[in-house]
Amino acid sequence: MITAIREVRRAKGLTLEEVAQRCRPTTTAQTIGRLETGTRTVSIGWLNRIAEALGVDTADLVKLPDRPDVAVAAVLDASGATAPRRPATVAAPRIDPSLVAVTVSGSVGDYRSGDEIWCARLAPDAFGSALNRDVLVPRPAGRFVFGRLLAAEGGTLQLLPPGADGRPQSVADPAWIAMAVRLVRTL
Repeated sequence: MITAIREVRRAKGLTLEEVAQRCRPTTTAQTIGRLETGTRTVSIGWLNRIAEALGVDTADLVKLPDRPDVAVAAVLDASGATAPRRPATVAAPRIDPSLVAVTVSGSVGDYRSGDEIWCARLAPDAFGSALNRDVLVPRPAGRFVFGRLLAAEGGTLQLLPPGADGRPQSVADPAWIAMAVRLVRTL
Protein backbone atom coordinates (compact mmCIF):
# COMPACT_ATOMS: atom_id res chain seq x y z
CA MET A 1 0.00 0.00 0.00
CA ILE A 2 1.34 3.43 -0.93
CA THR A 3 0.80 6.01 1.80
CA ALA A 4 1.10 9.77 2.04
CA ILE A 5 2.15 9.76 5.70
CA ARG A 6 5.42 11.59 5.00
CA GLU A 7 3.77 14.22 2.77
CA VAL A 8 1.03 14.95 5.29
CA ARG A 9 3.49 15.04 8.22
CA ARG A 10 5.74 17.49 6.38
CA ALA A 11 2.80 19.62 5.28
CA LYS A 12 1.82 19.89 8.97
CA GLY A 13 5.40 20.87 9.85
CA LEU A 14 5.88 17.96 12.26
CA THR A 15 8.94 15.84 12.95
CA LEU A 16 8.90 12.04 13.20
CA GLU A 17 9.35 12.38 16.97
CA GLU A 18 6.38 14.77 17.29
CA VAL A 19 4.08 12.39 15.41
CA ALA A 20 5.34 9.46 17.48
CA GLN A 21 4.54 11.33 20.71
CA ARG A 22 1.06 12.29 19.46
CA CYS A 23 0.17 8.65 18.70
CA ARG A 24 -1.99 6.88 21.28
CA PRO A 25 -0.35 4.85 22.65
CA THR A 26 2.93 6.62 21.91
CA THR A 27 5.50 4.99 19.67
CA THR A 28 9.00 5.76 18.40
CA ALA A 29 10.19 8.06 15.65
CA GLN A 30 11.91 5.07 14.04
CA THR A 31 8.58 3.21 13.76
CA ILE A 32 6.91 6.21 12.13
CA GLY A 33 9.86 6.49 9.72
CA ARG A 34 9.60 2.81 8.77
CA LEU A 35 5.86 3.16 8.18
CA GLU A 36 6.46 6.25 6.01
CA THR A 37 9.07 4.55 3.83
CA GLY A 38 7.24 1.24 3.54
CA THR A 39 9.96 -0.80 5.26
CA ARG A 40 7.28 -1.79 7.77
CA THR A 41 3.80 -2.89 6.70
CA VAL A 42 1.11 -0.30 7.39
CA SER A 43 -2.02 -1.82 8.92
CA ILE A 44 -5.40 -0.15 9.23
CA GLY A 45 -4.72 0.21 12.95
CA TRP A 46 -1.49 2.10 12.29
CA LEU A 47 -3.17 4.31 9.68
CA ASN A 48 -5.91 5.21 12.18
CA ARG A 49 -3.37 6.00 14.93
CA ILE A 50 -1.21 8.15 12.66
CA ALA A 51 -4.20 9.93 11.13
CA GLU A 52 -5.42 10.87 14.60
CA ALA A 53 -1.92 12.07 15.55
CA LEU A 54 -1.77 14.22 12.41
CA GLY A 55 -5.34 15.51 12.77
CA VAL A 56 -6.50 14.19 9.38
CA ASP A 57 -8.86 11.53 8.08
CA THR A 58 -7.37 8.07 7.58
CA ALA A 59 -8.27 8.27 3.87
CA ASP A 60 -5.97 11.29 3.55
CA LEU A 61 -3.00 9.01 4.26
CA VAL A 62 -3.70 6.54 1.47
CA LYS A 63 -2.79 7.22 -2.15
CA LEU A 64 -5.54 5.89 -4.36
CA PRO A 65 -5.10 5.58 -8.12
CA ASP A 66 -8.48 7.18 -8.86
CA ARG A 67 -7.97 10.11 -6.48
CA PRO A 68 -6.24 13.04 -8.14
CA ASP A 69 -3.36 14.75 -6.40
CA VAL A 70 -2.24 18.28 -7.17
CA ALA A 71 1.48 19.01 -7.51
CA VAL A 72 2.90 21.58 -5.09
CA ALA A 73 4.68 24.21 -7.19
CA ALA A 74 5.70 26.55 -4.37
CA VAL A 75 5.73 26.97 -0.60
CA LEU A 76 4.65 30.38 0.71
CA ASP A 77 5.77 31.92 3.99
CA ALA A 78 6.59 35.38 5.34
CA SER A 79 9.78 35.55 3.26
CA GLY A 80 7.93 34.82 0.00
CA ALA A 81 7.29 31.90 -2.35
CA THR A 82 10.00 29.28 -2.81
CA ALA A 83 10.23 25.97 -4.63
CA PRO A 84 9.61 22.93 -2.42
CA ARG A 85 12.78 21.12 -1.35
CA ARG A 86 11.33 17.79 -2.49
CA PRO A 87 8.53 16.96 -4.90
CA ALA A 88 5.23 17.13 -3.05
CA THR A 89 1.52 16.84 -3.73
CA VAL A 90 -1.68 17.72 -1.94
CA ALA A 91 -4.80 15.61 -2.09
CA ALA A 92 -7.93 17.08 -3.59
CA PRO A 93 -10.65 17.64 -0.97
CA ARG A 94 -12.59 14.49 -0.13
CA ILE A 95 -16.33 14.84 -0.12
CA ASP A 96 -17.97 13.46 3.00
CA PRO A 97 -21.72 12.78 2.84
CA SER A 98 -22.20 14.47 6.22
CA LEU A 99 -20.99 17.82 4.86
CA VAL A 100 -23.37 20.68 4.18
CA ALA A 101 -22.48 23.94 2.46
CA VAL A 102 -23.22 27.60 2.99
CA THR A 103 -22.88 29.80 -0.09
CA VAL A 104 -22.14 33.49 0.40
CA SER A 105 -24.18 35.79 -1.85
CA GLY A 106 -23.02 39.08 -0.28
CA SER A 107 -19.78 39.89 1.54
CA VAL A 108 -20.10 39.79 5.31
CA GLY A 109 -17.33 39.69 7.92
CA ASP A 110 -14.41 37.61 6.61
CA TYR A 111 -16.51 36.05 3.87
CA ARG A 112 -16.76 37.32 0.30
CA SER A 113 -19.51 37.00 -2.26
CA GLY A 114 -19.03 33.69 -4.10
CA ASP A 115 -17.40 31.87 -1.16
CA GLU A 116 -18.48 28.36 -0.26
CA ILE A 117 -18.23 27.36 3.39
CA TRP A 118 -18.15 23.57 3.84
CA CYS A 119 -19.48 22.50 7.22
CA ALA A 120 -19.37 19.16 9.07
CA ARG A 121 -22.51 18.21 10.99
CA LEU A 122 -22.16 17.66 14.72
CA ALA A 123 -24.51 15.91 17.11
CA PRO A 124 -25.49 17.67 20.37
CA ASP A 125 -22.87 15.81 22.42
CA ALA A 126 -20.12 17.30 20.19
CA PHE A 127 -21.27 20.95 20.18
CA GLY A 128 -18.51 21.92 22.62
CA SER A 129 -15.85 20.97 20.05
CA ALA A 130 -17.05 23.87 17.87
CA LEU A 131 -16.47 26.65 20.44
CA ASN A 132 -14.90 29.73 18.83
CA ARG A 133 -15.57 28.30 15.35
CA ASP A 134 -18.14 29.43 12.79
CA VAL A 135 -21.22 27.20 12.77
CA LEU A 136 -24.54 26.86 10.98
CA VAL A 137 -27.46 26.25 13.36
CA PRO A 138 -30.95 25.25 12.18
CA ARG A 139 -33.98 27.09 13.54
CA PRO A 140 -37.68 26.36 13.17
CA ALA A 141 -39.48 26.96 9.86
CA GLY A 142 -36.43 26.30 7.68
CA ARG A 143 -34.42 29.23 9.02
CA PHE A 144 -30.78 29.20 10.12
CA VAL A 145 -28.29 31.20 12.16
CA PHE A 146 -24.65 31.36 11.06
CA GLY A 147 -21.94 32.75 13.30
CA ARG A 148 -19.15 32.20 15.80
CA LEU A 149 -20.16 29.79 18.58
CA LEU A 150 -19.42 31.66 21.80
CA ALA A 151 -21.02 29.31 24.34
CA ALA A 152 -22.86 26.00 24.52
CA GLU A 153 -24.42 25.58 27.96
CA GLY A 154 -27.51 23.73 29.08
CA GLY A 155 -28.72 23.13 25.53
CA THR A 156 -28.58 26.84 24.64
CA LEU A 157 -26.06 28.12 22.10
CA GLN A 158 -24.79 31.69 21.95
CA LEU A 159 -23.64 32.84 18.48
CA LEU A 160 -22.09 36.02 17.17
CA PRO A 161 -23.04 36.52 13.49
CA PRO A 162 -20.28 37.75 11.14
CA GLY A 163 -20.06 41.44 10.36
CA ALA A 164 -19.45 44.59 12.36
CA ASP A 165 -23.04 45.12 13.50
CA GLY A 166 -23.88 41.52 14.42
CA ARG A 167 -25.64 41.09 17.77
CA PRO A 168 -25.28 37.86 19.74
CA GLN A 169 -28.12 35.41 19.20
CA SER A 170 -29.34 32.48 21.29
CA VAL A 171 -30.65 29.19 19.93
CA ALA A 172 -32.16 26.61 22.29
CA ASP A 173 -31.80 22.85 21.79
CA PRO A 174 -30.94 22.53 18.08
CA ALA A 175 -30.98 18.94 16.77
CA TRP A 176 -27.58 19.46 15.12
CA ILE A 177 -25.09 22.13 14.14
CA ALA A 178 -22.57 22.20 11.31
CA MET A 179 -19.05 23.51 11.99
CA ALA A 180 -17.16 25.31 9.21
CA VAL A 181 -14.22 23.13 8.18
CA ARG A 182 -13.21 24.41 4.73
CA LEU A 183 -13.48 27.68 2.84
CA VAL A 184 -13.63 27.44 -0.96
CA ARG A 185 -12.91 30.78 -2.60
CA THR A 186 -12.50 31.49 -6.29
CA LEU A 187 -9.83 34.09 -6.93
